[in-house]
This record gives sequence, structure tokens and C-alpha cells, in this order.
Amino acid sequence: MYLGIDLGTSGVKAMLIDADQAVIGSASSKEVATTRPHPGWSEQDPAEWIRATEEAIAGLRAAHPAALAAVRGIGLSGHMHGATLIDADDKVLRPCIMWNDTRSHREAASLDADPRFRAITGNIVFPGFTAPKLAWVKTNEPEVFAKVRWVLLPKDYLRLWLTGEHLSEMSDSAGTSWLDTGARRWSTELLAATGLEERQMPGLVEGTEAAGTLRPDLSARWGLGDGVVVAGGAGDNAASACGMGTVREGTAFVSLGTSGVLFAANATYLPNPESAVHAFCHALPNTWHQMGVILSATDALNWHSRVTGASAADLTKELGETLKEPSSVTFLPYLSGERTPHNDAAIRGAFLGLGHESGRAVLTQAVLEGVSFAIRDSLEALKSAGTRLSRVTAIGGGSRSRYWLKSIATALDLPVDLPADGDFGAAFGAARLGLIAATGANPTDILTAPATAETIEPETALTAAYEDAYQRYRRLYPAIRAAY
Repeated sequence: MYLGIDLGTSGVKAMLIDADQAVIGSASSKEVATTRPHPGWSEQDPAEWIRATEEAIAGLRAAHPAALAAVRGIGLSGHMHGATLIDADDKVLRPCIMWNDTRSHREAASLDADPRFRAITGNIVFPGFTAPKLAWVKTNEPEVFAKVRWVLLPKDYLRLWLTGEHLSEMSDSAGTSWLDTGARRWSTELLAATGLEERQMPGLVEGTEAAGTLRPDLSARWGLGDGVVVAGGAGDNAASACGMGTVREGTAFVSLGTSGVLFAANATYLPNPESAVHAFCHALPNTWHQMGVILSATDALNWHSRVTGASAADLTKELGETLKEPSSVTFLPYLSGERTPHNDAAIRGAFLGLGHESGRAVLTQAVLEGVSFAIRDSLEALKSAGTRLSRVTAIGGGSRSRYWLKSIATALDLPVDLPADGDFGAAFGAARLGLIAATGANPTDILTAPATAETIEPETALTAAYEDAYQRYRRLYPAIRAAY
């Protein structure tokens, strides 16, 4: 048996799989509290992560005691970019500064102005990344900064508790702004730019490699045997890709969650920071990935639902399943700014082209199309970095809308595959990495894609109309930005 532990922003999910990768069971913790002591701040107490992990494991043990006892490998996944600061005695110095904390926007801009950061990491220095957070701590909490012995990412703090090891892996570390992403090693030059040394960073392994063994006291408490291997694991998006089998050159998925992600696996390192595409290491050796990220996907539809007083399901049902030609109404889904391709935290959303005839269904259609066109922006950004896709797989809550899937397929001019029923998320991907680390299995033999239940093809009769609407969409951002 193999165990995946996914540290999410709101809680921990633990999943058991067997040697054939069949899911035996899963359990989740109660919610992990996030505190926001000032506008733009977002923090969590790492002790809460341990409490939540214990809860999830207790749930599995209650439901599947024999299967849990047979675990031989554990994989870890977690939310990225968090700054967990540890002293020489492995004590936490302050609450973790989370991925969605924006206090270090000035420090991020300052570091990004240093050309070495984009050149070495292949990425813009975003405020959510780890390096600008340490620059903020150095300036604003110098007494804390002086005591920092280790900077750990959230899932790697869990690893410290599980194994006693100070280790990380490539996919998560690529989101710090300190990793030489092409060479897959820490950059002493970039660390020095934030007043740090390589000795303060965890050691690096690949996500498929062993990265410690479970502490004997935890093995005894959970009813496991000795020598349980803990894999390097992955950051949450790379772990989800491992769950989806998105690890081979040219494979990709679209995630329609609160935010939207277009994730593509690459056999080579293909940075393009000017387009705000993330170019990160993947969780297996000699593999990288690119991500285009939009900040409001289902969040845009949920906003429209709140404003209209109709449920998201009712709004999309009102459109039917037959894809319509775009109307004169365009929606820009920048409700909380935008990441790819604009890297603009200040821009905000808009409806344009409204007329007396613009009823609720027309606005709903425009919202779905606006998100589809934002994902098309990410596709164009990936193309500019040398990535070519022939199809994508759709996951996330928004993929339940057939109309939306048809809109995305037509906007991208790519077939959209729907996976067969199952849970192929980050916890499953982490469990797969635990299996590989414990058994030495070939990663590509294990990280396969789920069966395709259905494929949504582009509506070729509407291709030209969608292209015209997309070009109008592209012209609107600079116009709105200039007005702001």
C-alpha cells in the first residue's frame, strides 16, 4: 500500500492506493485556519498542518486499518511558495507567509528588476513567491531574519516532522525564485541577493526519489511497519499532473477551478518570463512544465451567480448545450487582477458591448467565453515559449458544464478530453510518487493517464466567429488598462 498526503490551503487530504494504483480510501481533515492580520496578508500556523495530517491519518486508520498498516511508501504534495522559517532547533519562528500573501509586492518588483532573477529562474518574481517574502522579513522583522536557519516550503515542513530531514524537491523549489530551474539546483547568486546562503536551504532530490523514512514513533502510533519511505513529492500542480499522467512532452490539462490553469509537460526547459508563463521543474527527472494561470475561472461564474441571484448550475443550464456564436458582449474576467499573460494585479474585470437586448443569458455566455479566451491567452503564451499542444484534458468543477467545454474547445481549437470518473488529483499523484520511491518503478510506467470517457471537439462552424471575438477580447485589455 502507498499513502499520498496533500497539504491544501484549507486542509489535508490523505489517500491510500494499492500496488495496482486502485484507490482504497481517502480521508480529509477539518479546515486549517488562515489569519489575515493586515490587508493583503495571509498566514497559517504550521502546527495546524501537523494537527490536520494527524486527523486525516486517523480517519484512514479508522476506516482502513489493515491497508494503512501495509503502507510502504508515502508521497507529499502541498501548496507552493509559502515561507516557513525555522531556527537552529527546528522551531518555527513565525507563522508561515502563504502563497496568496501580497505584502511583499514592493520587494518582488525590486527583485524582478534585477535581470539575474528572470535569467536564472526563467520566471517573473511574483509577490506570492518565497524570495520576496524573505526580503520583506529581512526589512520588517530583522530579529526573526537573524534567527533563520532553514527556509522550508509547507509540504517540506511536514517532511521534517515526518522524517527529521531538511529536504525538498525540484517542482516546489522552482516556485521560490531561488532555483536555477534549467540546472535544477539552488542559485547561490540569487540567495545572496536576499541575504541568504545555500546552507539555509533544504537539500534537493527529485520528486520520485526517496527523501527520508518515517520516524519510528509515528510508525508505531499509526500502526505501520519500519522503514516506510517518504518520497520527494511535488508542489500541488505538479502532483495533480502526476495524478493525471501529464508528464510526457505535449500532454496538457486545463483546470477549471476557482482559478484556471493550463498545464503542459515539457521534455526540455522552455522559459518565457515576459509572457508571465511559469516555467518550473516537473516532479520527475529531466522533465519540466509550463503553466499559464488565470486568477478567476469558476470564480467569475460564481461572481455572476451572486450578482444575478441564480445558481451557477441554473445559469449554465439556461444556455442549453448547443454552442452559440459569440454576441457583441465581451467579458474580461479580471476580477482580482490577472497573472498570464499580463502580470497585472491592478486591472479589474468589465462587461463591454452591452445593449438593451443584453439579458442574463447573454451575460452568462459572455462570462464563459471570457474565461475561455483567458485560457486561450495562456495557450498563446505557451506557444510563444515553444510549446505545441494537440489536445488537452479538462478537470475541475467547471468541467461539469458541457457548454463551457465546447466554448473552450472552440476557443483553443483543440479537442478537450474528459477523464473517466475517479479522483486523479494531488493526493493521488503524491501516492503514485510514494509508490515509485518505495519500489524503484519506472516513473513513466506508473504516471499514466486515466481512460478518456468522452472527447469534446471544436465547433468548426463557429471557429471564425470565435476567432473574431477573441481578437476583440485581446484589444480590450490595453484599452481598459490605459483608462485605469
